Amino acid sequence: MICGEGKCNGQEIQLVVFDFGFMGGSLASVEGEKIVRAIKRAIEKRQALIIVSASGGARMQESTFSLMQMSKTSAALKLLDEAKLPYISVLTDPTMGGVSASFAWLGDLIIAEPGALIGFAGQRVIKQTIGADLPEGFQRAEFLLEHGLIDDIVPRSEHKKYISDMVKFLTNNKAMISKSEVTTPSETSFELKLKTKG
Repeated sequence: MICGEGKCNGQEIQLVVFDFGFMGGSLASVEGEKIVRAIKRAIEKRQALIIVSASGGARMQESTFSLMQMSKTSAALKLLDEAKLPYISVLTDPTMGGVSASFAWLGDLIIAEPGALIGFAGQRVIKQTIGADLPEGFQRAEFLLEHGLIDDIVPRSEHKKYISDMVKFLTNNKAMISKSEVTTPSETSFELKLKTKG
């Protein structure tokens, strides 16, 4: 996972990008902590948050500790929402398991790349569980857009302009209040709200 701070066409952002090449982009303790820290920086610096997901889900090698990151990151995003700051979730191929069941679906705006595989369980597991055939294109970005589960499909070559435009739009329309009117959680309260064992 790569985390950083920068500008997207002049719009200041905090960026989190999963690396599918490392253990299938799985979510574990370190990844969860890095996401929470990026959220904390976004709140402190009044910046938008962008998370680009590419993951097979929670890392099974860390067992319960990896599953804890689902609630930990979701709780942190609640604080970002309370601070009236935008969060854009970008779903790439694949975005599955615990990632799709937590922060990936919590964006103010959820976009996907064309043809991306997005879902919780795999198609074979679902088919065996329900005992029926699945619709054509099931769990692909186009299917999800058609059924209202994502907001848009954007090719990667268009991400920079699209995301910068949406950050500007969401910042102006979601915040609608000055910095002085926003109460930024103190470090102590932030840490208390997100405190977990391990």
